[in-house]
Amino acid sequence: MTKEQNSKQRILKGVVVSDKMQKTVVVEVSRMKKHPKYKKYYSVTKRFKAHDEERQFHTGDKVLIQETKPTSKEKRWIVIGKAD
Repeated sequence: MTKEQNSKQRILKGVVVSDKMQKTVVVEVSRMKKHPKYKKYYSVTKRFKAHDEERQFHTGDKVLIQETKPTSKEKRWIVIGKAD
């Protein structure tokens, strides 16, 4: 593992929904959650702002993001690459 990819940091897979900011992309991450009473699965979606230094990822790209120390007020993730 490299210095950037520490095993304690979370890695999530999502889709870029906005690339209009400078060096920042908005990544939408969906996951399935099970209802405690009815045992039915439903989709929960959350958006994260992630740092993209080279501005190489654009809307529609599937990416991997990794948790890191805060870069700005709302940015706590960095894009580490494309997802399969």
